Amino acid sequence: MSFRKVVRQSKFRHVFGQALRSEQCYDDIRVSRVTWDSTFCAVNPTFLAIIVEASGGGAFLVLPLHKTGRIDKSYPTVCGHTGPVLDIDWCPHNDHVIASGSEDCSVMVWQIPEQGLSQPLTEPVVVLEGHSKRVGIVSWHPTARNVLLSAGCDNVVLIWNVGTAEELYRLDGLHPDLIYSVSWSRDGALFCTACKDKSVRVIDPRRGTVVAEKERAHEGARPMRAIFLADGKIFTTGFSRMSERQLALWDTDNLEEPMGLQELDSSNGALLPFYDPDTNVVYVCGKGDSSIRYFEITEEPPYIHFLNTFTSKEPQRGMGWMPKRGLDVSKCEIARWALGGHDGGGPPCPYPIPPP
Repeated sequence: MSFRKVVRQSKFRHVFGQALRSEQCYDDIRVSRVTWDSTFCAVNPTFLAIIVEASGGGAFLVLPLHKTGRIDKSYPTVCGHTGPVLDIDWCPHNDHVIASGSEDCSVMVWQIPEQGLSQPLTEPVVVLEGHSKRVGIVSWHPTARNVLLSAGCDNVVLIWNVGTAEELYRLDGLHPDLIYSVSWSRDGALFCTACKDKSVRVIDPRRGTVVAEKERAHEGARPMRAIFLADGKIFTTGFSRMSERQLALWDTDNLEEPMGLQELDSSNGALLPFYDPDTNVVYVCGKGDSSIRYFEITEEPPYIHFLNTFTSKEPQRGMGWMPKRGLDVSKCEIARWALGGHDGGGPPCPYPIPPP
């Protein structure tokens, strides 16, 4: 007599989120209200950066992780852009270097002092000018030092050598419409993009060619996202024709049909996916939601397995993903987040932790 396996075996079945106490959070931060689906927040083991409201240009805060509590309105900012800042990204090879893209069509790279900012920072280390419209995406190369990707509303992707401030590759004509997201593969040989024309593309930047393309990955007209997983598969979030939020998993060798497709709910906020290659867990945050859902990606059907949901008290406007170097592994911590709320408070940091 054989017994059917009722519960799927998973080491992450009991993962849960835990918010920090209020005295360990930041308060009175005016997160940017620009209508752009960016995370508005970036974090590394040393600093937290948040795009904030600014008059007469664009600015973002850079706060040491140990400096919590109420942030004074006069706290110095990084404020060299002449238009609102749309995206920021910390360099994975240097915790004191951050890149920013702005509505002023430029990308700037900044060197943050070791102790943080004591006065406003207006002089970037490098200014990268090559886009003709606003720059909505900046992303550092995961393995090559001083290589930065930027994508603008001119539908052009540029890859820069930050050390010499020159263009390495200009990828023009590959996207007929607005680029929603860009994600590097783990080794940095390829990247995938999600575009307003509802297509997901895998691109080889050295050859400047589209390696694979899936048209109408999600039928809905609202923004979608695509990220590379460690094994080369692609995870996407988007909307159905009936405006229901969806998750999908794709094999780049065969993009005809998704390996897995799940519908979540009918909320309006765009879903932003974050991936942990060490645990094969995808975390999905929604703009305006008050929750983070986590899913385990496995080799057996249905491939996308729901694990749990962390729920916060306030809807999140910005979210930052801590690199593994910043985790407390002695507490079995597998992920850490910075969440910025609509109330100007935060960001509290939930810790998904498996039991010992």
